[in-house]
Amino acid sequence: MNFDVKSAAERRMIQLNELDEFRHMAFENSKIYKERTKAYHDRKIIPRTFAANDQVLLFNSRLRLFPGKLKSRWSGPFTIKEVKPYGAVVLWRHDGSEFVVNGQRLKLYLAYTEIPKGEDVSLGEPPRA
Repeated sequence: MNFDVKSAAERRMIQLNELDEFRHMAFENSKIYKERTKAYHDRKIIPRTFAANDQVLLFNSRLRLFPGKLKSRWSGPFTIKEVKPYGAVVLWRHDGSEFVVNGQRLKLYLAYTEIPKGEDVSLGEPPRA
């Protein structure tokens, strides 16, 4: 045991300074990790632009009734009433009510257009094997 108060105090101050350095290094490493994780996440975000009166489908992440491969998780189509800043979108339901969702949960609805009867559609020559 060290009964010399002066040398014990100096040693304790050195330990406290080392602890402060370790804390600072951990903070810097955490900051670097968070920046890299954010950059990776931001790369995966698909930029989407919507306008009023567009038809969209909504991704339903809470669909757990009958989980299966062939069950669609997209519901809709819904009509966009308003596009708010920072990705929020106001949607209209068929009954006239409206609700707000994140724009990342939406995709454009490409409606099936039926070809009128009597109109010819040329598909071109089939590929030869």
